[in-house]
This record gives sequence, structure tokens and C-alpha cells, in this order.
Amino acid sequence: MSGWQHRAGSPFMREKQPALASKGMVVTNHPVASSAGAEMLLSGGNAIDAAIAALFTLTVVEPMMVGPLGGGVAHLRLADGRHLVLDGLSTAPAAARPDMYRPVSGSLPDYQETEELENKVGPLAMGVPGALAGWCKALGEHGTLPLAEVLRPAIRAAAEGFRVTHYLRGAILDAAGDLARDPGLAATFLPGGAAPDAGALLRQPALAESLRLIAAEGPRALYGGEIGRALAAHMAASGGLITIADLEAYSVAERKPVIGHYRGFEVLAPPPPSSSGVHMTQMLNLLEGYDLAASGSGSADTIHLLAEALKMGFADRAVATADPAFVKVPVERLTSKDYAVERRLLMRPDRAQDWAPGIPQAESANTTHVTVADSAGNIAATTQTINSLFGARFSIPGTGLIANNYMFNFDPHPGQALSVAPGKRVFTSMAPTIVRKDGKPVFALGLPGGLRIFGSAMQAVINLIDHGMDLQDAVEAPRIWTQGHTLELEPTVAAEVDARLAALGHRVQRVKHIGGGMGAVRFHADGMLEGAACWRADGTPVGISGGPARPDVRFNPEVGGR
Repeated sequence: MSGWQHRAGSPFMREKQPALASKGMVVTNHPVASSAGAEMLLSGGNAIDAAIAALFTLTVVEPMMVGPLGGGVAHLRLADGRHLVLDGLSTAPAAARPDMYRPVSGSLPDYQETEELENKVGPLAMGVPGALAGWCKALGEHGTLPLAEVLRPAIRAAAEGFRVTHYLRGAILDAAGDLARDPGLAATFLPGGAAPDAGALLRQPALAESLRLIAAEGPRALYGGEIGRALAAHMAASGGLITIADLEAYSVAERKPVIGHYRGFEVLAPPPPSSSGVHMTQMLNLLEGYDLAASGSGSADTIHLLAEALKMGFADRAVATADPAFVKVPVERLTSKDYAVERRLLMRPDRAQDWAPGIPQAESANTTHVTVADSAGNIAATTQTINSLFGARFSIPGTGLIANNYMFNFDPHPGQALSVAPGKRVFTSMAPTIVRKDGKPVFALGLPGGLRIFGSAMQAVINLIDHGMDLQDAVEAPRIWTQGHTLELEPTVAAEVDARLAALGHRVQRVKHIGGGMGAVRFHADGMLEGAACWRADGTPVGISGGPARPDVRFNPEVGGR
């Protein structure tokens, strides 16, 4: 294939190439969004300015994945060395109840499904949006540029249009049946009744007007203002639950990351209700007892150990990912080295085992991720979503904004740790991760992919630390995943491992890809920034180097030689 590169000794081929820069690096899953972030850095903004500009632009160019009516998690490392997590995840409306849905089954694979798909499609599937509040809080408290300036690239892309990618066209085709039933979505994404071709110019004038309103009024536009009133009116007219009071009551939670320790590195990731900080730490603690470098990347022995660690992590996950305001989460216990020793003693190198899981949950794989770094030491790793592909598959009339279906993340059965409750935050697998060595950042990464996010992020950490991979190889390397049922393998995992894994007791299944497009930044000792994006999305790293002329330089040929 054109563009692929095979390196000596590597078991897979590299499709993309990394970027290297000195002043800043922006990695997103769309080139127009990466350009928007770079525009902020070139205007003198910092990594937080760039990340928020990229997210607003992704609202336009990746509308099936992300938007102000969604939710997400931002992991920030500030120039002074502080780390913080801004939790802008959606919450259940005040009128939500544990028995508001009618589940169709008490077991997998239909455990999460409900009658009429009410928790997945339509007004009852929408949670109170937190994305806009989270983006504006990050920008207002840690950015340097005004909101109106940060929104310019997104408004431009919505009003003037952008070129449809094959990725977006495919997403529209996958959701076309539902999109056709919503007048706003049909007019935008199915003009004339058909999905636009790749390369076609797609304009979203209603969305551009909403973004202009946000630029003028800030988050108030949604949390009590004109957009919020339009949302509440649509909910009231269509049987939804979200009210103006729900919107006005929403607040972003500021949290501290969980800090894990792995082979001399610190791995920092979000705490509950995110799975990543607790369970990445738990799994890395388990795997620290094995010489993964010796067993080798992609070998049957390494895959077996990764699979057993993943299954153990998911066995404990049901009690460690709920909203900590509602459920007591045993973070210290699950992340302790002693607990890892206890669990490791139960692992068998010669046999796959089942690990008394809680009820596995479903999450959407349709998410996006942004990783940005600047030369001052600011880092923004943020994962955001409207949950499923095109969220709840309806828009708020007149706004061009797509509703989330975050209520699908709750357990539709009453009486469980993850059941619906008024005001409760959804749980998530989002894993915006920053790794330090001797107190300094060495790389930052994240990806979309639902339940497969934090396991994939963990594998990238292992690729970099244990297997010594280049950054590009680490994000593109074949992934594996399991939560205790089938063991999924990507196509580029060597075919000969299947028989060995089956002999160990794994039920092997080959899949097209696991998780979504990873974006990562590596921090070199000489101050250079390296960015990489993988083949699983339209990911594009954009690096910034150069800078202003020397203060005393002028272009004056008459005096230049004196």
C-alpha cells in the first residue's frame, strides 16, 4: 500500500509518519481541527486555547462524534507542573428514575438494550450536556485567548464549509435511516436524500449561528440562554426530561488524576467516574511482575498476559467507575501494589481463566480525542463525545446542534451501582493519559473507542516503556481486547498466535480494528515535541516551529550590510 513503511524487525507496517516541532504540537482526528489548534498556537495562544479551538472545530467536521451538547474529560498539565482533570461528563436529568426504561434482557449480549431503544435513540436517551461547560471552564481558567477568537475556525468551517472525508461519509451512511427521520439532520447530512460524496463541500449555517451565539454569550447561551430554551422546549414537546433548571444546575467537576507507578514511570489518568486511572494502574501493576520486553510485542505469551489483566480489570470495574458522589469507590485498594500481588498469584501463564466479573456495560465507540502541547509546558489531553454515532440521532430545531445519548451508559436495570439516578454522572472509559519520568512529562496520549479505550491506552504505554517503540509505532501497533468473553485481535497481529491462544483457552475473534484513532505527543529531552496519529481515523499531527524575527531585524537592503 502506498505510504506504508516497513521497518527491519517490526511485525507490522507503519501507515502514517510523525511530526517533529519545537514550539507546539496539535494532534486531532481531523486535519481541519488540527489546523484550528495550530492557528491558536500561531496566534500566541497556549495548548489549552488550541485544544478548545480544535474541539469546537471537531463539532463541525466530526459532527457524528462530538459537540457542545455532549460530554467529556480533559486532563491538563499546566506550565507550573500542576495536573488537573476537568470532568464535563453528562448527568441524568432531575426527573430521571432507575426504572425509567424497560430492559429486554438480564444478560449479555442484550443486557443494555431497552424496549423501543428509548435509552439509545430519541429524547429519553439524552443526558444533561456538560461539554460546553467543560470547554469554557478550561479556556476561561487556563487559556489565554478570548472565546470569540478560539471559535473563529469552527465558525468559518461551519459557515463556509469543509470537504467531506470518506470517514464522515461512511458514518452518515451507517446512520442514514435515523438521520432521515430528523428534519435538521436530514437537511444537513442527506441533502437530496443521499449522503454527500467524499470531497463535497458541506456547510452548516444553523450550527454556525449557534457557535456565533456561544462566542457572544459564552456557556450561558446553553445553560439558561437561547440555545438552552430551545433544547428545553424540544424536550417538553417530544417527551424528553431535560429542563432549563437541569441546564442551570449543571457544573463541571474538577478532580485530581490517579497516579500509577510502572517501571520507574508515573502514569497519570482520570479518576472515577472514568475507568482509566484506576484500572490502567491496576492492570499495569499486575503486568509489572512479568518481563513483557522479553516475551515480545505481539507474542502469544504477551497477549495472554494482557488478556488476563484486562479481564481482571473488567471484573473489578463495575464497582469502580460509578459517580463517586453516589457510590463509594475503593480507589486505593484497587490501585495498590499489594492488591496486584494478590491477584497476580491467581494468574496462570498456561491457562485462560474467568474472573467473577460484575455485569459488563456497553459504551459507544464514537468519540474523539485531542492531544496538544506547547513549548511552555502546557499539555491538554482531552476525550469528548456525544456517545453513539450521531448521538441520540436528533438535533435541536434551529440550532444545528446534535443531542447526546449519554443515558445509554447507565445500567437500565434498577438497584445496580450504575443504575440511573437524578443528577448522577455517567461513567466512562475515557483515558486522556500523561506519563512522567523524574517529574517531567515524557508522553501524552488518548483515543476514542468506548470500552476499548483504557485497555488500548495501556497497551500504548507498554509499547513505549516495555517494547521501546517509536511514538508512531506505539500508536499504530496492533491491539487486543477482551472483557472476559471473546479475545479480539486486530488483523496485523501475527496469524500464528491464534492456535496458541486457543490452546490456552481463549476464544479468539479477528476484528477490523479495536478502539479509534489515537493521538499522542512525545517530549524529547532536547525540548522537541513529536506528534503521531494512527490509521484508525483521519488523525493528523501539526507541529509549530520557527517564530518571530530577532527584535532588531528589519528588511532594509540599504543598511543590511553595514
